[in-house]
Amino acid sequence: MVAALAIAITGTTATAAHAEPSTSELTKKIDKASDQLEDVVESYNKMNISLKQTKDQEKKLAASLAPAKAALEAAGTQMDAIAASAYKTGNIGTMNVVLEGADNLMDRMSILEQISRSRGRDIAEYRATTENFAERQAALKATQKKQEAEAKALNARKKKIEGDLKKLYAMRTAAYGSPTEKSSKYTGNIPSIAGSAGKAVTFAYNALGVMYDYGADGPNGYDCSGLTSAAWRAAGKSLPHNAAAQYSATTRISRSELKPGDLVFYRSNGHVGIYVGGGQIIDASRAGQPVKKRTIDIMTPNGYGRVT
Repeated sequence: MVAALAIAITGTTATAAHAEPSTSELTKKIDKASDQLEDVVESYNKMNISLKQTKDQEKKLAASLAPAKAALEAAGTQMDAIAASAYKTGNIGTMNVVLEGADNLMDRMSILEQISRSRGRDIAEYRATTENFAERQAALKATQKKQEAEAKALNARKKKIEGDLKKLYAMRTAAYGSPTEKSSKYTGNIPSIAGSAGKAVTFAYNALGVMYDYGADGPNGYDCSGLTSAAWRAAGKSLPHNAAAQYSATTRISRSELKPGDLVFYRSNGHVGIYVGGGQIIDASRAGQPVKKRTIDIMTPNGYGRVT
């Protein structure tokens, strides 16, 4: 079995000249590969957030084009009327008014100024409307181009994740005889905690035993930030599906201030779990493993966050 794992890791047949790695060494390799994979998964989640934001922006821009186009057409019609009027009547200047006599000169001058101001406003409005429509068209095209690039990058990242998963599951099968750990639904006691934090913690307990699944936020699978975002969504709070983004979205607290429901961050915000009290967290740890309740010191935490 160890020799099979050596093949899975290196792609070559182990020879007698090379000592086979110990079980602890194999576990370290699997753990390292799992952490590297989770970093890729979290970057995938970040890309996914950006793509969703771009799609929302595209929808808003597309929706705004119709009224902008209607305003442009209306302003264009007004410009056509002004142009036609100028062509038919010619350019009426101040001297034309003066030559008609001085009886109602002031009235005629006032009317002329009003026409000039009105046309000036129409022309300015036409120019502004034209620029607005052109800007929105350009913004929409740029957003669509950005969306295409993000979708392409996301697809490439997805292929990498699936390729890495295939290798990881082969390593786990060679080392442990199965690509995934056995899991079962949690049937133990759930602590009674008041408020929204209690709802988030209860959700996390009920997710124990659900298998890790990259990019997922339940109910049949979770990655680390997918679990914490789903838990707090059940409590009526919205968190982005990305560990680093959740770090930014939460209030910094110290370890001594930790309460159930707070988030604990690891590996430069590449991993996150939810604190459930008693020095324990619940987290979707890594591919091939179910959601688990573990010590907060699975590795050195680099920060703590409170959802407010």
